[in-house]
Amino acid sequence: MIISKDRKLVVGLEIGTTKVVTLVGEILIDDTIKIIGFGTCSSRGINKGRINNLDTVVTCIKESINKAETMADCHISSLYLSLSNKYINCQNEIGIVPISEDEVTQEDLENVIHTAKSVKILNEHHILHVIPKEYSIDQQSGIKNPIGLSGVRMQVKAHLITCHQNMAKNIIKAVEKCDIKVDQVIFSGLASSKAVLTKDERQLGVCMIDIGGGTIDFTIYINDAIQYSQVIPYAGNIVTSDISYAFSISYSDAENIKIKYGSAIKPPLGASKNIDCSNINGNFQKNLQQDALTEVIESRYIELLSLVRNNILNVQNTLYKNGEKYELLSGIVLTGGGSNIAFLNDCAEKVFQKKVRIAKPLNISGLIENITEPNYSTVVGLLHYGKEFYINVDKKKKEISFIETWFQKINNWLKKEF
Repeated sequence: MIISKDRKLVVGLEIGTTKVVTLVGEILIDDTIKIIGFGTCSSRGINKGRINNLDTVVTCIKESINKAETMADCHISSLYLSLSNKYINCQNEIGIVPISEDEVTQEDLENVIHTAKSVKILNEHHILHVIPKEYSIDQQSGIKNPIGLSGVRMQVKAHLITCHQNMAKNIIKAVEKCDIKVDQVIFSGLASSKAVLTKDERQLGVCMIDIGGGTIDFTIYINDAIQYSQVIPYAGNIVTSDISYAFSISYSDAENIKIKYGSAIKPPLGASKNIDCSNINGNFQKNLQQDALTEVIESRYIELLSLVRNNILNVQNTLYKNGEKYELLSGIVLTGGGSNIAFLNDCAEKVFQKKVRIAKPLNISGLIENITEPNYSTVVGLLHYGKEFYINVDKKKKEISFIETWFQKINNWLKKEF
C-alpha cells in the first residue's frame, strides 16, 4: 500500500467541509495502530461532500498528504478515503439461498450475500457497503458466523449503504489526480463508529452521531449489528451561520466566537456575562451577551439533534413491530468537531432523554497529541479499516502457505515411494 521498508503502514484521508486530514498509521506486531504521520489543512473547493472546484480540492489534498509523508518518512501510494454527503442512502435487505452441501461453505456465504445485494437501489447509485447483520439457518436465527453449520436453507439480513455514483467518482478523481490510488471508499459514519464505539455499546444498543462541519452522520447498532445509518446535510457550519446572521458579523468572526465562547446550554440566571469581541478581529468591536449567543447555539443544536431523535424513534418502532430488540441501552455517543461545543452532552440529554457521552478516538498510540479529539474520529476509523484488511490478508497468506506446505509434503512422499 505504501512504499516503506519493513513497516505495515495504512493511510486514511478525510476530505471534509472544514478540513482535509491525512493520517499514517503503523500496524504493530500486536495489531495495534501507532500514529506516525499527520497532515491537515483547511478545506477549499468542497462543501457537504460535493466538490465545486476540483483543482482547489486537489491542492488541499496534496498539501495534507505532503505534510503526513514528511512526518512519517514514507511515500504514500494508496489510502482509505471517507465519504459523506446527502446522497448517501441505506436500506436493510434479506437474502435467501439453499445450502449446497451438508454444511455451510464459504461459497454459500458469498451466494447469500450476493442475493441480498441484488435488489433495486436508487437510480444512479452504487453500493458502498454490504454489511451482514445476522444469519439464519432453517429455524435457527441470530447466527453471526454460519460456516460449518448444517441445514437446508440459509438467510442473511444485510445492511446496504449506497451513494450517488458521480459524487463518489468525483472525490475519487480528486485523489487520483494526486497520483494516489484509493484502496476503498468508506462511509464516514462507519469509520467514526469504528473509532469511538466499544463492542459492549454496540451489543447493548447505541446511536453514534458524528457532527461535522457540513453533515451529521449517524449510525444505530443493536446486538453488535448495524440497524440504520443516515446523513443529515446540516451540521456545525449552520450554527456558525446563525451566529453570523444574528449578530451581523462575518462568518469567520462568528466561527471564532462560537469556538471561544459558545455553549449549548444557557448559563444560570444572573451568570451571563458580556463577551468582549474586540480582540477577535481588529475590524470588529462589539460586546455580546453570553446568554444571547447561547440562545442562538442551543436552539439550532436542539433542532439538529431532534432530527436524529425522530429517526431513532422511527427505527425503534420498526424493530418493535418486527419483534426485534429496539432499546438503546448504551444511549447516545457524540463525536466530530461539532461535538466540541461546551455542555453539548447536557443539551443532548434533554433532547434524547438518554445518557450521552462525547467520544474521542480509541485504541491508538504514537503521535496522538493532536488527534485524540472528536474532530479526528473519522480519519482514525479509516486506519482501523485498513488494519482489518491487513489482518485478513495475513490470515489468508498463512492459510495458503499451510496448504502449499501440506501438498509439498505429500508430493515429496510420493516421489520417495514411487
